[in-house]
Amino acid sequence: MGSCAKLRSSSWVYPTAVLSLYGFFANCKVAEPFLTPYLIGPNKNISEAVVTNYLFPIWTYSYLASLFPVFLLTDFLRHKPLIVVQGLFLVNNYVLLSFAQGLPAMTLLQVNYGVMTATEVAYFSYIYSVIPVENYQRATGYLRSAMLAGYTFGASLAQVLVSLAGIDYFYLNTISLGLVSMALLISFWLPMPQRSLFFKATEGVQSQHKRPLDVDGPEEPVVEKDEAGSGEEKMEHNSSAGWCSRENVATAGHLLWQNFRESYSSRTLVCWSLWWAMATAGYAQVFNYIQLMWNHIEPSATSSIYNGGVEATCSLVGAAAAFSVGYIKVTWAVWGELALGIFSAIATGAVFLMALTSSIWACYAGYVIFKSCYMFLITITTFQIASNLSRECYALTFGINTFVAISLQTIITFIVVDEAVLGLDIVTQFLVYGSYYTIISMLFLIRGTYTACKSHASLSQ
Repeated sequence: MGSCAKLRSSSWVYPTAVLSLYGFFANCKVAEPFLTPYLIGPNKNISEAVVTNYLFPIWTYSYLASLFPVFLLTDFLRHKPLIVVQGLFLVNNYVLLSFAQGLPAMTLLQVNYGVMTATEVAYFSYIYSVIPVENYQRATGYLRSAMLAGYTFGASLAQVLVSLAGIDYFYLNTISLGLVSMALLISFWLPMPQRSLFFKATEGVQSQHKRPLDVDGPEEPVVEKDEAGSGEEKMEHNSSAGWCSRENVATAGHLLWQNFRESYSSRTLVCWSLWWAMATAGYAQVFNYIQLMWNHIEPSATSSIYNGGVEATCSLVGAAAAFSVGYIKVTWAVWGELALGIFSAIATGAVFLMALTSSIWACYAGYVIFKSCYMFLITITTFQIASNLSRECYALTFGINTFVAISLQTIITFIVVDEAVLGLDIVTQFLVYGSYYTIISMLFLIRGTYTACKSHASLSQ
């Protein structure tokens, strides 16, 4: 009991540990690497064309429709309730997958999954509200490691069960149901944040001061410390102003607009955010439809498939690539944009390889290269944005960039995938995605070369 009390008394260890544990179990989706074979196989008996051009686009549309309201509710309700809701939707997701039959039920499943995905913003932003700023970097590393460990464990377990035990895909979903139910139970242990980032009293806003970060960059609020030096912001809550009062909503709107201007006042930050949004949209399309490509090359009904092993490998290789960012001695402000262009070009080649090869192993290799490049670059981008913004601005920037990414993904899905428009086959889709990444790589190769040459010229003068 003493050790538990000591853990709870810590300003950051307890919430970080509980949220990491939640992240591990929430990402132990044993059935996910074999979702497409499960849907088009005898368990659900849905045609590949319906899965590709009807079901999967519904997830994208639901995600986009849910993202902005969920972002506001996350801050307004102070994060924890949305994490609990995410756990509920996760459980409901695998209940539907395990026991529901028919196309209407699978349509509801995609809507459910879209809302659940939108609530991930609560997972990533919760930690801002409960730990001191100086522990943010360490806590973020633990949270991402926990997610990676959960996903790798789930994918590896799935591959072992399918390849060695010959287990039916139905049981993968029931195992996933048990694991995400654990995540739901763990979510109730999270401490409730005492404040939100934007919905706070007017007095608290007025007491914040600004200091410049750099000439071209934004400004960051200075956090006033109390007598104990805890680093908490001093805020006197107006007793007459409740969470839903007109003054509080107006204050939140003012803060959102102020932080939006701060986040996008620097051309460099806009450039990094542009890559984030564009590349994430393309990555999400490849990730969502790669199983259909694998099934096209090597039908799961007649061949042994290794989707789980490939996803586990991707997670480990991608994590190693992302982890290496912290140890590479590069002036990212000078060479970062060129790195975005170069590795985006490598990712482009990997997408075209997946589209044009008839070898499943070459397609697997292309996917590993593509995902590793994305995880490496998104780590650089996240670090560059976060290092130049206050935590409120970073949370808002994360939400806006994600919203733009999903908007782009929705446009691509509607035009390329949806049966109501082009409804392209899976190979043609990947050729489109390769062309899309070609545009990204060219933009940032040109921009990166310009930035590097400009920096070199200024140093030589």
